[in-house]
Amino acid sequence: MKQNGYEAIAYPETYTDEGNLHSILTSMRKNDPICWLEPDNYSPFWAITKHSDISEIELKNDFFINHPRTTLMDITAENYIKEFTGGSHQLVRTLVHMDNPDHKIYRAMTQSWFSPPNLMKLKSEIEILAKNYVDKMLESGSECDFAKEISALYPLRVIMKILGVPPEDEGFMLKLTQQLFGGADDDMKRPEEESLDSNVISDFFNYFTTLTEERRKNPTDDVATVIANANYNGETIGHLEAMSYYTIIATAGHDTTSSSTAGGILALIENPDEFDKLKNNPSLMPMAIDETIRWVTPVKNFFRTPIEDCIIGDKEIKKDESIMLVYPSGNRDEEVFEDPFKFKVDRNPNRHLAFGFGAHLCLGKHLAKMEMEILYNELFKRIEKIELNGDPSWVKASFVSGLKSLPIKYKVK
Repeated sequence: MKQNGYEAIAYPETYTDEGNLHSILTSMRKNDPICWLEPDNYSPFWAITKHSDISEIELKNDFFINHPRTTLMDITAENYIKEFTGGSHQLVRTLVHMDNPDHKIYRAMTQSWFSPPNLMKLKSEIEILAKNYVDKMLESGSECDFAKEISALYPLRVIMKILGVPPEDEGFMLKLTQQLFGGADDDMKRPEEESLDSNVISDFFNYFTTLTEERRKNPTDDVATVIANANYNGETIGHLEAMSYYTIIATAGHDTTSSSTAGGILALIENPDEFDKLKNNPSLMPMAIDETIRWVTPVKNFFRTPIEDCIIGDKEIKKDESIMLVYPSGNRDEEVFEDPFKFKVDRNPNRHLAFGFGAHLCLGKHLAKMEMEILYNELFKRIEKIELNGDPSWVKASFVSGLKSLPIKYKVK
């Protein structure tokens, strides 16, 4: 069933053209903000596009639950998972798949690691990493692909250090992350020969099973040790939950920050007056980081399911019908943001939803913002000018997506 082209928000190719995506979402907010969609080869769902509706649903997390449908995937993928798992609809069970009481208990296991006081202990190390990456960028000449050479690698090193993955394994982690989130993208999807005997998740699980055994024998001061030795009701947490915990930190823990970091550079290139404003007043950096994250919104959607019939806006939603929370739309909502399509480094207030809202607020939000602020401060004090040096391109993905290529040229101070 076709509905003004709105079903396109389910298709990965839509997210490679941000102008077209936001044109569709603007029309949805104006004409059908709570919209029933039946895209080809997808189970149907309600699309929620207004900031107020998304926020309300997120806050009522005991009524609108994450189970059983958490993320968008086509019917072919759904059937593959059921076949691979012997009937289950889930390959993983991460924090984003959990509801209370499990969600609260599992989140608490690592929450202190990602709290501002603990992150301040890591700040000096992250500053050194940022300086090293900027050094490499500037020493290599006057041009680079920022998305591939800087923003993909710097957050990766930060989260792998926190997790406890050695530098020599970072390339493997990056490859698996890109295959997981970019499975529809020709440049990132898993080669057919690698898919014959395994899949991305099984590769992650095999790696982290070995790491778990090591951390149980020789615990260290890292998040892997916390997960490997975590307990639930007096017993070691289940294998599925442990492996899933590692996997979400090893993927979402850097990919979303990478997308925001690259997207912010593009936004500043396209808005030179805002770039000048930020360089002339570095105290604006925290607001600029939030605006960058609103602007990019790397996580495009999550799903919720009502446990009873309900009404959202003027629509009757039946129990167990799927609801997609469309974050890029909420973050351009004209009723919440003044000039939502203008990038403003001093936007205040900025009630964006890019980290989610309520109980499922992103565990790593403080780390992501700190990483970006440190890198930008290091970079902007050393360069005078940045320009595009080719056409940027975006990952073909409808769940987590951002720039995959950002060719730039720059002038050092």
